Order: sequence, then C-alpha cells, then structure tokens
Amino acid sequence: MAMPCPCGRTTAKGQPLALEACCGLYHAGQAAPDAESLMRSRYSAFVLGDVPYLLATWHNSQRPAELTLETGGQWLGLEIKQHRMTGADTAEVEFVARFRVGGKAVRQHERSRFVREDGRWFYVDGDEL
Repeated sequence: MAMPCPCGRTTAKGQPLALEACCGLYHAGQAAPDAESLMRSRYSAFVLGDVPYLLATWHNSQRPAELTLETGGQWLGLEIKQHRMTGADTAEVEFVARFRVGGKAVRQHERSRFVREDGRWFYVDGDEL
C-alpha cells in the first residue's frame, strides 16, 4: 500500500492521495503549480525530515545558512485556512500545522508569503497568528 501524503490532500472521493502522486512529485523536482501546493509540500518535507527540499524552496533573501529540525516530534496534521494571490507572482497561505513534542501539543498558525520566480514558487516568510 502506498504511503498517504502527509499534507492530507485527498481525491474527489475523499481518499488520501499517495505521497508519490502528491507532494512527492515536488520533492522529486517538479515545480509546484501554486503557493498552496508548495506550502503543502514543505509541510510534508518537515514530516519526512527533508531538509534539502526545505532549503531549496526557501527564497534566497530569507533562507537560513542551515536548518536543523527538532527531533522526537510527531506531526499531527495540516489545515489550509486560506490561499490567495496577492499579485501576479505573489501569494499568501494561512495554515495551521499541529504537532506534538515532548508530550506537549503545539499548534502553529501562520500566514506565509510566497513569490514565484522563473516559474517556481518559493517560501519567503510568515507571520505567527
């Protein structure tokens, strides 16, 4: 059985999409078609510990030199609240990511900003809500 995509996207019938048919496409190099798809693929990369993908999809104006993911956390789900274009090549995605670390439930509510350059979307930054 194929691994369901961590981002939680489903088919029209409500069945979970397989990782290979969803965020796995972007992790393998295909350009995300929109900011929401990039946001979902970045969430999946956090779940899977794919640091190279996270760095590659972070806009170079804000990208950290290195990224160390917290270990021992358990990702519990992603909810997209809103996705809107703010310009021809800019967008915002409001989301809630839930995870548990050290037995404590954490809810990260953020409005993230994205920019499209040369046909590829990049995460720029975000505001905690």
